[in-house]
Amino acid sequence: MYVSHLQLADYRSYETVNLELEPGISTFVGPNGQGKTNLVEAVGYVATHSSHRVAHDAPLVRRGAQRAIIRTAVVRHDQRTLIELEINPGRANRARLNRSAGTRPRDVLGILRTVLFAPEDLALVKGDPGERRRFLDDLLTARAPRYAGVRSDYERVLKQRNALLKSASARYFQQRSEPDLSTLDVWDEHLAQTGAELLAARLTLVAELQPLVAKAYGELTSSGGPPSLHYRCSATEEGLSVADRPQLVDILRAALAEARSQELRRGVSLVGPHRDDLQLHLNDLPAKGYASQGESWSYALALRLAGFELLRADGDDPVLILDDVFAELDAERRRRLAEHVRTAEQVLVSAAVPSDVPGELSGARFRVGDGRVERER
Repeated sequence: MYVSHLQLADYRSYETVNLELEPGISTFVGPNGQGKTNLVEAVGYVATHSSHRVAHDAPLVRRGAQRAIIRTAVVRHDQRTLIELEINPGRANRARLNRSAGTRPRDVLGILRTVLFAPEDLALVKGDPGERRRFLDDLLTARAPRYAGVRSDYERVLKQRNALLKSASARYFQQRSEPDLSTLDVWDEHLAQTGAELLAARLTLVAELQPLVAKAYGELTSSGGPPSLHYRCSATEEGLSVADRPQLVDILRAALAEARSQELRRGVSLVGPHRDDLQLHLNDLPAKGYASQGESWSYALALRLAGFELLRADGDDPVLILDDVFAELDAERRRRLAEHVRTAEQVLVSAAVPSDVPGELSGARFRVGDGRVERER
């Protein structure tokens, strides 16, 4: 799988740009602030419908423009597929597949798959649980696009349930009247059902990731280890192994019942996959707080490499995106990471200076600056 063409209109700093790409390694080189990351970010957005740099779509649209458009041609097994995404902040985004209108953005998920390495990845180890939940859920969706719907359904249920809890809490504490909790029972069941499906998928994924993360970490560095992954579930203090969905529904139901009085006092849902965490350990100690900077980087890279191996095992290499990541690594980690990724079908690299890119990653090179992208000859 590779991207053969990328066209942007009013995306970030670009009024327009057209690029022909090819399999192998392509490097975008230019000073910071010139737009090289915008190019690889756009490719990642087509795959995930989100940016690794911002939480909302508004910054993706060029100043003064109403919308941004990303067009890509994706080649898989010699079959070329055209994907167009129209980004409309504050309104629904639109999609076209092979120039056909009426396509939902969700329908194009899974056609292009990417694994992105970026300086922000350090938050996988040092950041909040939300970073690690997103890592798991993005990988789930890349492997099976139907999980985009599962995530959307869960977020809708959670939003409705939180609104009901907030209203019931205000009614009780401000008006001193007993709230009607019959509707809350209904939303409890919805949360248990949708949450169990997402939870079961995460547990299975963590079990698959564990040996791959350990292997990748060991090949990246001899410092620290062995790494281990533990899924902390807000519904139970006991460790969960991979369980079937009916068992998880029962666990969530029981936890919701137990937490109800506290949730009513606080006016927010305290149980469910939105409160879970993927805990990372080195030498049986939490990586967050105990791992050195180098160990933390190796752990973050190992998580991404493990995700790449899972996607590759499904039948196709995902497009690998290395966004200015080599500037953050020492020479040895640069070399080892380059050795890992250079065999991928397509690798897109961004770097401020050519010397940041290891010699193992030679290939096409593009110069980025002054709003233009030009291939070096």
